[in-house]
Amino acid sequence: MTTAAKKSTVVFDEFFEMGLEDHVSPFLTPQSRKWGVNIMLRSSILSAILLAAAFFLRFIPNLEPLSNFCLMGVYFFAGVPALIESIEDIFKLELNIDVLMTLAAFASVLIGSPMEGGMLLVLFALSGSMEDAVTEKAKGAISSLYKLSPSTAAVVEEDGALHDLSIKDIAPGTKILIKAGEVVPLDGEVVEGASSVNLVHLTGENMPVAKALGDQVPAGGKNLEGSLTLRVTRPSSESTVARIIKLVTIAQDAKPRIQRWFDSVSEKYAAVVIFLTAFFAISFPFLFNLPFLGEEGSLYRSIAFLIAASPCALIIATPIAYLSAISACARKGILLKGGVILDAIEKCTIIAFDKTGTLTTGELKLAGIESLQDAGDENLALSIAYALERNAVHPIARALTDYAAGMGIKPAKLSSFKSIPGYGLKGECEVGSQKVPVAIGSPEHIIPDISQEKARLLETLAKEAKKNGQVLAVLLIGSDAVLFRFEDILRADMAETIHSLKKTGDWRLMILTGDHRENAQKIAEGLKLDEYYAELKPEDKLRIVSDLSVKEGLIMVGDGINDAPALARASVGISMGKGASTTAIEAADVVLLNDNLNKLSWLMAKARQTKSIVTQNLVLAAAVILLATTPALLGYVPLWLAVVLHEGGTILVGLNALRLLK
Repeated sequence: MTTAAKKSTVVFDEFFEMGLEDHVSPFLTPQSRKWGVNIMLRSSILSAILLAAAFFLRFIPNLEPLSNFCLMGVYFFAGVPALIESIEDIFKLELNIDVLMTLAAFASVLIGSPMEGGMLLVLFALSGSMEDAVTEKAKGAISSLYKLSPSTAAVVEEDGALHDLSIKDIAPGTKILIKAGEVVPLDGEVVEGASSVNLVHLTGENMPVAKALGDQVPAGGKNLEGSLTLRVTRPSSESTVARIIKLVTIAQDAKPRIQRWFDSVSEKYAAVVIFLTAFFAISFPFLFNLPFLGEEGSLYRSIAFLIAASPCALIIATPIAYLSAISACARKGILLKGGVILDAIEKCTIIAFDKTGTLTTGELKLAGIESLQDAGDENLALSIAYALERNAVHPIARALTDYAAGMGIKPAKLSSFKSIPGYGLKGECEVGSQKVPVAIGSPEHIIPDISQEKARLLETLAKEAKKNGQVLAVLLIGSDAVLFRFEDILRADMAETIHSLKKTGDWRLMILTGDHRENAQKIAEGLKLDEYYAELKPEDKLRIVSDLSVKEGLIMVGDGINDAPALARASVGISMGKGASTTAIEAADVVLLNDNLNKLSWLMAKARQTKSIVTQNLVLAAAVILLATTPALLGYVPLWLAVVLHEGGTILVGLNALRLLK
């Protein structure tokens, strides 16, 4: 089997395993896939255009046949799909509001009001398709997680030959080669080579971790420097990436759905209304000596009752309220993946923040330079470190070179240079008239090359730096050592944001991070947060978030792949937009497009306003139904007035919902 064929097989396998929407099927051509996106929404919009055309053409002489033709299009594009789904529901013995709306629309044709029925179908189709378009994103996080890890790996044979093989066909014990710059496809143990691996998808900390003989390397990590030969320890179905996928899936399945109560009520409501409609139509001729047909007949009154009792206002106006709020949020740079998220926000009492990339910028900054001898030339140390680190790509190198360049310092002249994977950088530098060996790396790698006295001092300084949440790099110039301290800095407006949140409500604020406990404590105390949890793995975050979401309602704010399960499981997951991983963005319910955390308090206020508007709409919609249904049965409300009351109530609650656009 060719490499291309193997990759194709993996694509098909993933499509079936993930249960994605049909329009992303690998069986479809690109053109067919394009037409399949949001096809129900497109059909609904077309039906609305045809309905408008049918209405206006009725008033133009000799164009009534064309008006009827457009109306037939409405019933075809909006009515036929609804009718088919309703028939399927009836065969399944499921009576819901969808069935009720479809019956009301088609029943209006029997009493000579096809235009009103078409309007019901269009409104019904638009609301349903918009909800589908939003919820279609639910499985996007799993899709991006699959893309995180390669689908093939380079297998090392006994004779040293390499060949690509699908990761699903690679058994534990197999040797695989990961070159510099490649992503680790499977969990494994290093059997040859040394390098630094970025494990941001697990820890959330954008820092390289040295890996050498005997070390475990998880799938999804990016190999930064040298090549690594791994002995696979777990099959693809049990890899670290697969485990995170499973966590996200469980979290999404367990995520509470605020609309469940409405679905339960709607089924009972629809069954009662349908039963009453049939009962009134059959019994009224016997009970009240009414004719069955005609404008005073039981069938006419029953259909008027059915239309008046159809909860269009409940189904249409409530989503309009949410959509209005969503539009207002979008103008503030806040993307909400569904209106019910606003209800969930309103019920939460806890806000949990990830640290790196959320409370902080996620980028290291040089915080200090310290010589381990009595005196040292800082500019010389910076010049040499600049010359070495400009050849590297990790965060420490970027922070150091940016600082040196900003200070106007030129890189020293190196006569030799060597990158040692898993150790650091070495070379020779001209200092005065002499060539001096230089090196830069983490303290544990430099300690063996310095005197015992300096080594003890360096160990003490390293422990203090860890408590302060700092990262260290040590520059060796001959026998002299210079210590560079780096730290991840808070976002400029975080203190103001936290203060604003505390003013808007009695929030319980906390940090959930994979970083060291000392660093988490420092930031929590600095921002005056209520509590913190540190050194957390993805499953630890998920456990804490799950417990608190069930007990009190929790909003999780994060940005990393390691945050994805917690973002999906939280009552509300909020992701940063600019620097966040694709997985975090797609797993979250809310995305702050401009990383504008200062808008959180505004979002909380908008959620409360939305809850108030929705409550008003529900009361108004229920009042319209009560005022129209009983008089319709008694014959005091003719069919046209029942339709006017029904549609008028829908318009009123719709206009009320549009207030959320402000």
